[in-house]
Amino acid sequence: MGKQTGFMEYERQAQRERDPAERTNDWNDYTAPMSEQELQNQGARCMDCGVPTCHTGMEINGVTTGCPVYHLIPEWNHLVYEGKWKEALERELEMNNFPEFTGIACPAPCEGACVLGINEPPVAIRTIERSIIEKGFDEGWVVPELPETRTGKKIAVVGSGPAGLAAAAQLNKAGHTVTVFERNDRVGGLLTYGIPEMKLSYDVVKRRVDLLEQEGITFITNTEVGVDYPISRLESEFDATILCGGATVHRDIEVEGSKLKGVHHAMDFLHANTKSLLDSDLEDGDYISAQDKNVIVIGGGDTGTDCLATSVRHNCKSLTQFDIYDKKGEDRDIESNPWPQYPVIHRVEYGHKEAASKLGNDPRAYAVMTKKFVGDENGHIKEVHTVNVKLRYDESGNKIREEIPGSEKVWPADLVLIAIGFTGPEQDLLDQLEIERSTRSTVKAEYGEYTTNVEGIFAAGDMRRGQSLIVWAINEGREVARECDRFLMGETVLP
Repeated sequence: MGKQTGFMEYERQAQRERDPAERTNDWNDYTAPMSEQELQNQGARCMDCGVPTCHTGMEINGVTTGCPVYHLIPEWNHLVYEGKWKEALERELEMNNFPEFTGIACPAPCEGACVLGINEPPVAIRTIERSIIEKGFDEGWVVPELPETRTGKKIAVVGSGPAGLAAAAQLNKAGHTVTVFERNDRVGGLLTYGIPEMKLSYDVVKRRVDLLEQEGITFITNTEVGVDYPISRLESEFDATILCGGATVHRDIEVEGSKLKGVHHAMDFLHANTKSLLDSDLEDGDYISAQDKNVIVIGGGDTGTDCLATSVRHNCKSLTQFDIYDKKGEDRDIESNPWPQYPVIHRVEYGHKEAASKLGNDPRAYAVMTKKFVGDENGHIKEVHTVNVKLRYDESGNKIREEIPGSEKVWPADLVLIAIGFTGPEQDLLDQLEIERSTRSTVKAEYGEYTTNVEGIFAAGDMRRGQSLIVWAINEGREVARECDRFLMGETVLP
């Protein structure tokens, strides 16, 4: 695959980015296109490794490595190197319904498993993936593909995130009539309202949704199943139901003052900003503004980084991101984090670069634990009290964080954004359907089978597995469609 000496001739070049000083003044895509020749050179770096591990998704020590949708990565890398873009697109779409989503918002565990990455920078897989699908749209190669016949079977998909969309797309290909229910006003779930516009534009989501509609899928928005749409109708009007409602219950921070005004969950902040931006270009003011505020983001993950980027565009006064972990090294620890595990290293993401450009420094503070929030006389947040911690393990291997005496600190704060993840799915609909749950409050359904205790009701994505990656959601959406098709037809035509 690729050019035999390509990995020696060409250095890794990932997705270009616009100048942070420029891009923080707008909400447009923060990336910039690369030339075809640059992309072909990156495809050439795929090194004919013999036993590629990039395309086989698995979990090692609870962390994903490789691609969960089993992308034919070496094949489309080679085709890009040869300039055969349409053939590369065909390979790409064989295993992934939405490479435009994963090519933008996936953390690329495929690159962590790249054989070249053992001792060199890995192949820029995600950059190539995104470029293939974008060229496909630009050239008009991505067109609606309607099924030749319809089976007469009707399926309801609850939730229009990546799992729900993938399930709907696959079942529609099999000839079933699919209706997707979304309680928000726009389709896409967290693709639309959980990822900021400059990272994943709603135009990208809508472009795909429009295509799915042209293929025959019906989308019903502003409708919450179990509230606006009764369960009795769901049971009487559909032959099967697939639950893809996500894991949307916020994980709270249980410290004094957490209910003060100005303390918000990150997703509430991001959702409101995107909705206002799409509705009125923020003119309606119906969002949580960080303008002229001292902003504290609690949580060191991608959602926290998205909060940084959004706050910078609001022109915040100051910005700090608390990370409970120590600062990681520039290179992986080969003993505790060997290849092909996803490399646990220090990364500087787009939001960190933007904060540094606008405010003068990387906003992260490491090994910081929040102790309490303190408010003013009006009940609004004014301070965050913290202490530094060090991590150790007890005899049973449990994590214990010990406070470091003398490291206490008080941070001024006008806005606090809590970005520490989700505990599981909301329970009301599951209660109404009498669905069994796991000890983690997720739907009890085996991976690869997706059947619940109620016949004809399936579950997939974060609602089943808990908070996870977009690429796992697409994996489960495709697989649950296969099992639902088997349930309805006695056999399945889906992969």
